[in-house]
Amino acid sequence: MDPRMTLNGRRILVVEDEALIAMLVEDALLDAGAEVLGPAATVEEALALLEDSEIGGAVLDINLAGQLSTPVADLLAERGVPFVVATGYGAAGLPEHHRGVPVLAKPYDPRELVETLEQICG
Repeated sequence: MDPRMTLNGRRILVVEDEALIAMLVEDALLDAGAEVLGPAATVEEALALLEDSEIGGAVLDINLAGQLSTPVADLLAERGVPFVVATGYGAAGLPEHHRGVPVLAKPYDPRELVETLEQICG
């Protein structure tokens, strides 16, 4: 493991409905030393994980099989948990009150995701 990685021990929630992307994200986070919660493929799964867990950050796909994950983003923001939005829709798909959140456009490099999480969680 790279000693410069700053996600060591951080619990990161992954909310992603595409299995292949979820696995790539999970692998990248594990390689960076994070503990991965999920991946959650639905808003309900993500909210259930948030109910039971303290987390240090999250990766959030804004569109989960046609369902917007805005309730998850709202709860993360309310709790002060930093998160990254990973989407094929760009920042335009975000509600106004989440426009300051870092957005990674799909497809993205998993290293870019880890670097962004390190910046916002560090």
